[in-house]
Amino acid sequence: AREVGGDFYDFHFLSEGRVGLVVGDATGHGVPAALVMSTTCGMLQLAAQELGSSSPGEVLSRVNETLFTRIPSNMFVTCFYCILDPDRATLSYANAGHDLPYVLRGSSGDVEELRARGMPLGIMPGMGYEENAIVLEEGEAALFYSDGLVEAHDPMGEMFGFPRLRALVAEHGKEGSLGDSLL
Repeated sequence: AREVGGDFYDFHFLSEGRVGLVVGDATGHGVPAALVMSTTCGMLQLAAQELGSSSPGEVLSRVNETLFTRIPSNMFVTCFYCILDPDRATLSYANAGHDLPYVLRGSSGDVEELRARGMPLGIMPGMGYEENAIVLEEGEAALFYSDGLVEAHDPMGEMFGFPRLRALVAEHGKEGSLGDSLL
Protein backbone atom coordinates (compact mmCIF):
# COMPACT_ATOMS: atom_id res chain seq x y z
CA ALA A 1 0.00 0.00 0.00
CA ARG A 2 2.99 2.34 0.44
CA GLU A 3 4.01 2.00 -3.21
CA VAL A 4 0.80 1.63 -5.24
CA GLY A 5 -2.86 1.63 -4.40
CA GLY A 6 -6.35 2.59 -5.44
CA ASP A 7 -6.66 6.21 -4.26
CA PHE A 8 -6.67 8.70 -7.11
CA TYR A 9 -7.35 12.23 -8.22
CA ASP A 10 -7.29 13.71 -11.68
CA PHE A 11 -8.40 16.70 -13.68
CA HIS A 12 -8.94 17.33 -17.36
CA PHE A 13 -9.73 20.36 -19.44
CA LEU A 14 -13.14 20.51 -21.07
CA SER A 15 -14.78 22.78 -23.62
CA GLU A 16 -15.65 26.40 -22.87
CA GLY A 17 -12.87 26.72 -20.26
CA ARG A 18 -14.39 24.21 -17.84
CA VAL A 19 -12.38 21.68 -15.85
CA GLY A 20 -13.40 18.16 -14.84
CA LEU A 21 -12.14 17.18 -11.37
CA VAL A 22 -12.27 13.74 -9.81
CA VAL A 23 -11.22 12.05 -6.59
CA GLY A 24 -11.80 8.41 -5.80
CA ASP A 25 -10.69 5.12 -4.38
CA ALA A 26 -10.67 1.61 -5.85
CA THR A 27 -11.17 -1.14 -3.26
CA GLY A 28 -8.25 -3.24 -2.22
CA HIS A 29 -4.53 -2.56 -2.10
CA GLY A 30 -1.48 -2.95 -4.25
CA VAL A 31 -1.34 -3.66 -7.95
CA PRO A 32 -4.98 -4.85 -8.45
CA ALA A 33 -6.36 -1.63 -6.93
CA ALA A 34 -3.86 0.47 -8.90
CA LEU A 35 -4.90 -1.17 -12.18
CA VAL A 36 -8.60 -0.56 -11.50
CA MET A 37 -7.80 3.03 -10.48
CA SER A 38 -5.84 3.67 -13.68
CA THR A 39 -8.58 2.16 -15.83
CA THR A 40 -11.22 4.27 -14.08
CA CYS A 41 -9.25 7.50 -14.61
CA GLY A 42 -9.00 6.83 -18.33
CA MET A 43 -12.69 5.95 -18.59
CA LEU A 44 -13.72 9.13 -16.77
CA GLN A 45 -11.73 11.33 -19.11
CA LEU A 46 -13.06 9.59 -22.22
CA ALA A 47 -16.67 9.65 -21.02
CA ALA A 48 -16.44 13.37 -20.24
CA GLN A 49 -15.08 14.11 -23.71
CA GLU A 50 -17.64 11.88 -25.49
CA LEU A 51 -20.61 13.34 -23.62
CA GLY A 52 -19.58 16.92 -24.17
CA SER A 53 -18.86 17.17 -20.44
CA SER A 54 -22.18 18.72 -19.52
CA SER A 55 -23.34 16.24 -16.89
CA PRO A 56 -21.28 14.72 -14.06
CA GLY A 57 -24.06 12.20 -13.39
CA GLU A 58 -24.06 11.00 -17.00
CA VAL A 59 -20.27 10.67 -16.92
CA LEU A 60 -20.45 8.47 -13.80
CA SER A 61 -23.29 6.42 -15.27
CA ARG A 62 -21.34 5.77 -18.47
CA VAL A 63 -18.20 4.77 -16.56
CA ASN A 64 -20.24 2.51 -14.25
CA GLU A 65 -21.66 0.59 -17.21
CA THR A 66 -18.24 0.03 -18.75
CA LEU A 67 -16.44 -0.69 -15.49
CA PHE A 68 -19.06 -3.22 -14.33
CA THR A 69 -18.11 -5.62 -17.13
CA ARG A 70 -14.35 -5.16 -16.73
CA ILE A 71 -13.42 -5.44 -13.05
CA PRO A 72 -13.54 -8.41 -10.67
CA SER A 73 -16.90 -8.87 -8.93
CA ASN A 74 -15.36 -8.26 -5.50
CA MET A 75 -14.07 -4.80 -6.46
CA PHE A 76 -15.69 -1.37 -6.86
CA VAL A 77 -14.69 2.28 -7.07
CA THR A 78 -15.95 5.21 -5.02
CA CYS A 79 -15.71 8.43 -6.96
CA PHE A 80 -16.69 12.11 -6.72
CA TYR A 81 -16.75 13.82 -10.12
CA CYS A 82 -17.39 17.50 -10.69
CA ILE A 83 -17.18 20.15 -13.37
CA LEU A 84 -15.85 23.57 -12.45
CA ASP A 85 -16.94 26.44 -14.66
CA PRO A 86 -14.64 29.33 -13.67
CA ASP A 87 -16.52 31.88 -15.82
CA ARG A 88 -19.81 31.23 -14.02
CA ALA A 89 -18.19 30.26 -10.69
CA THR A 90 -20.26 27.06 -10.62
CA LEU A 91 -19.37 23.58 -9.51
CA SER A 92 -21.73 20.83 -10.71
CA TYR A 93 -21.14 17.42 -9.20
CA ALA A 94 -22.20 13.81 -8.76
CA ASN A 95 -21.03 11.22 -6.26
CA ALA A 96 -20.55 7.47 -6.63
CA GLY A 97 -20.35 6.55 -2.94
CA HIS A 98 -17.26 8.63 -2.10
CA ASP A 99 -16.59 10.55 1.13
CA LEU A 100 -18.33 13.93 0.98
CA PRO A 101 -16.17 16.88 -0.06
CA TYR A 102 -16.40 20.10 1.94
CA VAL A 103 -16.73 23.73 0.87
CA LEU A 104 -15.56 26.43 3.25
CA ARG A 105 -17.88 29.35 2.69
CA GLY A 106 -15.91 32.60 2.77
CA SER A 107 -18.50 35.07 3.98
CA SER A 108 -19.92 32.97 6.82
CA GLY A 109 -17.08 30.57 7.60
CA ASP A 110 -19.60 27.71 7.43
CA VAL A 111 -18.58 24.30 6.12
CA GLU A 112 -20.95 22.77 3.59
CA GLU A 113 -20.93 19.10 2.53
CA LEU A 114 -21.36 18.47 -1.17
CA ARG A 115 -24.10 15.82 -1.06
CA ALA A 116 -25.31 13.77 -4.01
CA ARG A 117 -26.57 10.18 -3.94
CA GLY A 118 -25.10 7.36 -5.99
CA MET A 119 -23.76 3.83 -5.68
CA PRO A 120 -20.05 3.09 -6.11
CA LEU A 121 -18.94 2.33 -9.65
CA GLY A 122 -18.78 -1.27 -10.86
CA ILE A 123 -21.26 -2.83 -8.41
CA MET A 124 -24.34 -3.11 -10.63
CA PRO A 125 -25.41 -1.89 -14.05
CA GLY A 126 -28.12 0.66 -14.77
CA MET A 127 -27.28 3.03 -11.92
CA GLY A 128 -28.27 6.70 -11.98
CA TYR A 129 -26.32 9.43 -10.19
CA GLU A 130 -27.89 12.47 -8.58
CA GLU A 131 -26.43 15.80 -9.67
CA ASN A 132 -26.22 19.02 -7.73
CA ALA A 133 -24.52 22.36 -8.26
CA ILE A 134 -23.28 25.25 -6.16
CA VAL A 135 -22.06 28.75 -6.89
CA LEU A 136 -18.66 29.54 -5.44
CA GLU A 137 -17.89 32.98 -4.07
CA GLU A 138 -14.49 34.64 -4.12
CA GLY A 139 -12.22 33.30 -1.38
CA GLU A 140 -14.11 30.05 -0.83
CA ALA A 141 -12.26 26.74 -0.76
CA ALA A 142 -13.32 23.21 -1.66
CA LEU A 143 -11.66 20.15 -0.16
CA PHE A 144 -11.67 16.88 -2.09
CA TYR A 145 -10.01 13.98 -0.28
CA SER A 146 -9.84 10.23 0.02
CA ASP A 147 -10.38 8.00 3.03
CA GLY A 148 -6.67 7.95 3.86
CA LEU A 149 -7.06 11.40 5.42
CA VAL A 150 -9.91 10.60 7.81
CA GLU A 151 -8.64 7.08 8.56
CA ALA A 152 -5.13 8.23 9.57
CA HIS A 153 -4.20 7.35 13.16
CA ASP A 154 -2.00 9.30 15.57
CA PRO A 155 0.72 7.60 17.67
CA MET A 156 -1.89 6.92 20.38
CA GLY A 157 -4.06 4.99 17.89
CA GLU A 158 -6.82 7.62 17.64
CA MET A 159 -8.34 8.00 14.19
CA PHE A 160 -8.39 11.49 12.65
CA GLY A 161 -12.08 11.14 11.67
CA PHE A 162 -14.74 13.22 9.94
CA PRO A 163 -15.64 15.49 12.91
CA ARG A 164 -12.03 16.59 13.31
CA LEU A 165 -11.65 17.16 9.57
CA ARG A 166 -14.78 19.29 9.42
CA ALA A 167 -13.70 21.32 12.48
CA LEU A 168 -10.26 22.01 11.00
CA VAL A 169 -11.76 23.06 7.68
CA ALA A 170 -14.06 25.47 9.54
CA GLU A 171 -11.13 26.90 11.54
CA HIS A 172 -8.99 27.45 8.45
CA GLY A 173 -8.20 31.11 7.89
CA LYS A 174 -7.53 32.81 4.61
CA GLU A 175 -3.76 32.52 5.04
CA GLY A 176 -2.01 29.58 3.40
CA SER A 177 -3.24 26.42 1.76
CA LEU A 178 -6.08 24.39 3.27
CA GLY A 179 -4.28 21.20 2.22
CA ASP A 180 -1.03 22.24 3.90
CA SER A 181 -2.91 23.19 7.04
CA LEU A 182 -4.62 19.77 7.26
CA LEU A 183 -1.43 17.84 6.69
